[in-house]
Amino acid sequence: MSISRSLSTITSEAALKAVQGAVAHGRSRGVAVVAVVVGAGGDFMACLRADGAFSASVEIARDKAWTAATFGLSTDALCGALSSREVLREGIALRPGVILFGGGLPAVDGGAVIGAIGVSGGSEDDDRACAAAGLAALGLDPA
Repeated sequence: MSISRSLSTITSEAALKAVQGAVAHGRSRGVAVVAVVVGAGGDFMACLRADGAFSASVEIARDKAWTAATFGLSTDALCGALSSREVLREGIALRPGVILFGGGLPAVDGGAVIGAIGVSGGSEDDDRACAAAGLAALGLDPA
């Protein structure tokens, strides 16, 4: 029996590139967003706040990223997976740091979740698009 395992996680260089890509995409859409990347275990790796972005969006973006990394699903997909069980959805939604609306995407490389990106500051569609752009900046599929 093995008592340890290796855990691949996103690098700080990649995390920085992802948040820059997300914020740039927000700028192209005319939206000031905050982008946060966390590692595979939900640990904070990078944050970029566009000029004019809401300060409250920093924590929301971090929570979206943490949710996507620790559950291994987009925040949208997690909400959908819980939609048929109200008590379960509400129980998970009430946990500190869990977000169940759009803007959090896991970063998957070689089939493994290596981290996640969370974006906040625009509409859900803006946040989703910016998060996808952040992953695309790394050559990762946001789907």
